[in-house]
Amino acid sequence: MSIPLPFSSDEDVMRRAIALARQGLGFVEPNPAVGAVLVDARRNLLGEGWHERFGGPHAEVNALADFKNRNSDAKARSELAATATLFVTLEPCCHTGKTPPCTDAVLASGVRRVVVALGDPSLHVSGGGIAQLKRAGIDVSVGLLEAEVRQLNAPFLKLAQTGLPYVHVKWAMTLDGNIATRTGSSQWISNEKSRAVVHELRGRMDAIIVGAGTARADDPSLTARSPGPRTATRVVVDSQAALSVESQLVKTVADAPVLVATLESAPEDRIAILQTVGVDVVRLPALASGNRLPESARPDLRALLIELGRRGMTNVLVEGGSDLLGSLFDLDLKEGQQLVDEAHIFVAPKFAGGAKAVSPVGGIGLEHIPQLSQIDPLQIEVLDGDVYIHGPVVNRDPAGL
Repeated sequence: MSIPLPFSSDEDVMRRAIALARQGLGFVEPNPAVGAVLVDARRNLLGEGWHERFGGPHAEVNALADFKNRNSDAKARSELAATATLFVTLEPCCHTGKTPPCTDAVLASGVRRVVVALGDPSLHVSGGGIAQLKRAGIDVSVGLLEAEVRQLNAPFLKLAQTGLPYVHVKWAMTLDGNIATRTGSSQWISNEKSRAVVHELRGRMDAIIVGAGTARADDPSLTARSPGPRTATRVVVDSQAALSVESQLVKTVADAPVLVATLESAPEDRIAILQTVGVDVVRLPALASGNRLPESARPDLRALLIELGRRGMTNVLVEGGSDLLGSLFDLDLKEGQQLVDEAHIFVAPKFAGGAKAVSPVGGIGLEHIPQLSQIDPLQIEVLDGDVYIHGPVVNRDPAGL
């Protein structure tokens, strides 16, 4: 984005701050992605910055440091700051964590006006930063381009407000809606360019989740081909802790962590074997289901997500299989709290055919079309013939029937 001199409106300044914030995605989690821009009374750029990495200086501090680098004369800086405005995408923090409070840096700078897009819902901030600035006599306004910043930081906001990670789901399917043929063959439905997008997606996840059947049938490594900003924990939902020590996941445990989510009743000897080779094992209660036989019980997926959220995981990617994805969508309806947040679907111009071919989302499913989840806003890209459909998942209200 080119920077006009001056910016034409306050909205344009905030859009620049949002663009800067976006550069931190994948590097700052579980913190939010934040950008800040300092302008003079005519909206000329004085300084800018973003939160670049977890544990590093926050956006406001980086923007004010940039201001100092651009203006070495302390007296000139003081005069400029007195009529300057700091635009920041998220409420400045007012607590000491890995870095000092951003409110202290703002107050020390001499800036007298601050424009905030979105308040920070975290318990250690939650309006405290804005209140502190106002008590010091600074003019603070909140809400400029709030919707855009909410979308940018949806994963952070979900974790902060619910304790649950932001759940991405992903699958590749044929034009007739299948992820595998009747024999289970699935490699490769999507093309090389689509698979490159998947590897890029994996590189910004905290966890990648698959079911035991997928781990057994595909023997995946679930790593990013080109390393991204994050190294995801590979999670296998495995009722009996039966993941083979000869699997690619276990063989590469030194390269990326592996976690097996199993039942509380899983065999102790299987758990011990996995722990011996470096696999983390989490025991979970069984998913309550009146029509499921005890021997086919599976771990409670919501309990798994609670555990991942407790570990500070912000973005998790569920790659399948059909039963696992179906269980997630079924829980959305049953629990009344949305678990699936964003979908990434790759549609290849191929046909599998067959009544016994595998559909992407199994489970019980819904009864009426108006209840269906949908992607909104919808984004569509063509990748060398494959169609990549992605965007946030919005659940329709069943009461609207």
